[in-house]
This record gives sequence, C-alpha cells and structure tokens, in this order.
Amino acid sequence: MDHDEMIKRLREKMKVGAYPGKDPDADAVPQDPPFKILISTILSQRTRDANTHRASTDLFEEFSTPEELAEAPIEKVKELIEPAGFYNVKSKRIKEVARLVHEEYGDEVPEDMEELLDMPGVGRKTANCVQVYGFGEPAVPVDTHVHRISNRLGIADTSDPEETEKVLEKEIPKKYWIEINKLMVEFGKQICQPRRPKCDECPLTDMCDYYKEVYLDEDR
Repeated sequence: MDHDEMIKRLREKMKVGAYPGKDPDADAVPQDPPFKILISTILSQRTRDANTHRASTDLFEEFSTPEELAEAPIEKVKELIEPAGFYNVKSKRIKEVARLVHEEYGDEVPEDMEELLDMPGVGRKTANCVQVYGFGEPAVPVDTHVHRISNRLGIADTSDPEETEKVLEKEIPKKYWIEINKLMVEFGKQICQPRRPKCDECPLTDMCDYYKEVYLDEDR
C-alpha cells in the first residue's frame, strides 16, 4: 500500500479529524495541555465526542488544575461529567489521576509511557493519546475505529488493538504517527462505519481489501 497516498487522501477527506473531547464545531485541533488531554481521554471512553466535549469543558471551567480536581467534592465532579456517562467510575478515576499528577509529579503529567499506564483508567490508547495530543510526540493510539479500518484496508490482520498498534508502528512511516489516529477515527465515524461502511463515499477503495473482497462481492 502507498501510505503517502493514503494519508494524503484522508487529509483531503477528513479535514480536521478527531481528537479527545472534540468540539463538533471545531475547525482546528486545539493545543490543550497534557493534563486536559489525559482527563478528556479518560472521559471519552465509551461515549461520544460531543458528550466528552461538554463534560470536559464543564469540568475544567470549575477545576482547572490537578490540585483543584484532586480536592474537588466527588459529587460535584459526578455532576459535571455526567454527560460523558459512567460518571461514578470515571469521577473516582480522574480524581485519583489528578491526585497522582499533583502529589507524585508536581502537577506535570509524566511523558513516560509506563508511568502513564500505571494510572487508573489509563490503557495504551489513552497513554498514546497523551503522547500525541498532549506532548506532540509520535505515537499510535489505536481505538476500535483505527483497529477496524487497519484490518479492513489490509494493513493489519489482527484480533485486538494492541496487536494493531504494533503492526501500524512497523508499517506506517513514523512521520505519520501523529496524524493516523485523528484521521482514521473521524474516517471511521463518518465513512468506514462498523456495520454499514459507506464504500461509495470512500477515497480508499482501490487500496481496500474489504471493498474488493466483501463489498463488491455483496453487490453482485
């Protein structure tokens, strides 16, 4: 596959792309601090961008620093993040993450992957999102969209996101790592959807195994 051409076409089609807590009306990726990216990504788990954006915006308007969030009343935190869903679990996680960042790291989110992974609610996707969107460092966050699209295109042949991450790191040039998540996630939401991909709107059909082996066969 021509990865340069793939990224070029995705850029043209998706424009801004996705990112943690995306504002549905945004026309640019914001330069948010690592702490906001970390908390927003935890809030984004199993919820929609619009709900994450509302929850994280309300939360950070009230509690903008790790110390403030760590000391915030749990009931108030639940109220603010309710739009993101699972607020009982997420409120405890983000308060504990805020406490760790404040007490263990002097209010600075650690850049080290292993230190991030030791925090509650932080898996590889969240840690990689912090790397990419918080620190501007090349990493490959793999969620369900990135995993699905990579396998449909034929870049990967994997059963879980962590395996897909390893394949993408090997196959995709490092210069594209920062972009691959925001482009594929938005592509997955708008076009390469889980159940009914819009192959007639896709700019990558000539590169796609799914289109050649499944879509065209169903269409016959």
